[in-house]
Amino acid sequence: MVLDAFLAYLHFTAIFLLFAFLTVQVVLFRGPIEARDIRLLGRIDIFYFLSAMAALLTGFLRLGLGAKGAAFYMASWPFYVKFGLFVAVGLISVAPTMAFIRWRRALEADPAWTLPDAEKRRVRRLLMIELHLAALIPVFAVIMSRGLGR
Repeated sequence: MVLDAFLAYLHFTAIFLLFAFLTVQVVLFRGPIEARDIRLLGRIDIFYFLSAMAALLTGFLRLGLGAKGAAFYMASWPFYVKFGLFVAVGLISVAPTMAFIRWRRALEADPAWTLPDAEKRRVRRLLMIELHLAALIPVFAVIMSRGLGR
């Protein structure tokens, strides 16, 4: 039971961090994106990735070592929806990550470079989609944890 509680704590912490870093990225897009913001977005994105990997790792540890056992999760359709949403968020996040890298390189090549408005809007839209899809994951986690959907 202690291991299960510890794994749950680590899993929830990783998820909270994931939401925090994604929210910071979204908030940065509310105003103009300057050179320091582009550098900051890149650093935040690294922590966002690390928190996503921590959430995935701790989730798999809970699956294999948790008190409910793998059979509980594998027999539940909300588990697959939850995992599918996580994968979708991860795939969508590739485009903003690549944009942050591209912007940083453009800025290094030309310090006078400015972010085109259309590209800013496109990346902000992708971040908002990520955030909204990620917000659905806890809904399915609650359904799953209550044994519904079996």
